[in-house]
Amino acid sequence: MNDKRNLQAMQILLIEDNPGDIRLTREVLKDGKITNQLSVVTDGEEALFFLKKEGQHKDAVTPDLILLDLNLPKKDGREVLAEIKANPMLMLIPVIVLTTSDAELDVLNVYANHANCYITKPVNFDQFIKVIQSIENFWLTIVKLPNR
Repeated sequence: MNDKRNLQAMQILLIEDNPGDIRLTREVLKDGKITNQLSVVTDGEEALFFLKKEGQHKDAVTPDLILLDLNLPKKDGREVLAEIKANPMLMLIPVIVLTTSDAELDVLNVYANHANCYITKPVNFDQFIKVIQSIENFWLTIVKLPNR
């Protein structure tokens, strides 16, 4: 495991507009094994302001991991992903697409835009919790992430 993860909280950016999914994700990660700081933005434009440290987000911390919904207001997640992966300052941040869409075209497009994985959100409460726990277990404890 990366020594840096032992010394400071993992920074996670959740880009999600569903208040219920935000609340559940926050609760599961709060009770998780790895100390983390969850930042939340609720639309695609705000996500890019956060990542580029613009406007009210000028002091934002660069995330170690991004959880991205595809169906967002203002700028959808597909556009956000493309901009993240085209930006040399952001492209190394792992992006996990976490969305209700199970459309094959969405899966193909996000991988073509270099998403690190694609997960379809379960509608079942218990399954949703298991998915978030699985993300934490894999991405925050097993995978070696690049240093910020």
